Amino acid sequence: MDVTVVWAAIIALGVFMYVVLDGFDLGIGIIFPFFPDEKERDLMMNTVAPVWDGNETWLVLGGAGLFAVFPVVYATVLSALYLPLIFMLACLIFRGVSFELRAKANRTKYLWDLAFIGGSTGAAFFQGIALGAYLQGIPVANGNFAGDAFGWLTPFTLLTGLGLVATYALLGSAWLVAKTEGDLQRRLHRVVWPLTIVLLAFIAIVSLWTPLQEPQIAQRWFESGLFYRLLPAPILVLVFAWRMRRAVLERHHNTPFLLALGIVLLGYLGLLVSLWPYAIPSSITLWEAAAPRSSQIFTLVGASIIIPIIIAYTTLGYWVFRGKVRHGDQHHYHH
Repeated sequence: MDVTVVWAAIIALGVFMYVVLDGFDLGIGIIFPFFPDEKERDLMMNTVAPVWDGNETWLVLGGAGLFAVFPVVYATVLSALYLPLIFMLACLIFRGVSFELRAKANRTKYLWDLAFIGGSTGAAFFQGIALGAYLQGIPVANGNFAGDAFGWLTPFTLLTGLGLVATYALLGSAWLVAKTEGDLQRRLHRVVWPLTIVLLAFIAIVSLWTPLQEPQIAQRWFESGLFYRLLPAPILVLVFAWRMRRAVLERHHNTPFLLALGIVLLGYLGLLVSLWPYAIPSSITLWEAAAPRSSQIFTLVGASIIIPIIIAYTTLGYWVFRGKVRHGDQHHYHH
């Protein structure tokens, strides 16, 4: 059994769970400006109040796994993306604080709304920038980061930043469609389809741009016969999008969120296929970056205990707070 691959899968799962779960929380903040009514905003926040901070566990898991198992990647990627990651964390802090204080504030509520919008949008944007910078390759020399402090700022990373904002906005609005009803839900339905179109455009541009700027990815896609095996993915994305149109027109409750998840998963699998077998695109493979086998196995024991626990309490949280959230529901948690 190749422990390195198992660990790569665990980290990939952690990142995906984070993108999906924290994605729709952040998405709510991103679409906040379109819903200025204070009561509706309270309701929108109440849909994630019980679960949002548990969603961030996956980010910690991914980071800790990286640190333990792929120390080289941890060192180089964090050096290369120091600034966008610091900005992202600052945004996440603003978002978290606004969650807590918005519910208690009266006069300053609009300021906390702004902090929530800015924190959510900023966190999504900088995560997208980090992803783009990672995809375009990080210069490494002798196992150390060899680029400059602003190497992450390119047209491609700005594009992936905006793409992730669109992704999260779609996840957020589809989640809210599942959790609300009446007039608010009707207006949310109206947002879902345009956001789907925007996301499809971003997926198309990034899919074309990635192989163009990274010859090795292009080679993997087109020369290794992988292209035809991957063809079902874009076709499935279009099928999901067409189903999304139907679901919005027929005012489905839960289908849009499931379809949005499907589109995100397909995009994510496409990324993983492009990156494989590199831990840092086109310079360091997973095996070169991995820690000694003994420490991988040691940490794997811990992970195999902790991950089922995380999955269990996450599932329980969503199960307890399932169903619609209505005005006057006090889902506030008081510390």
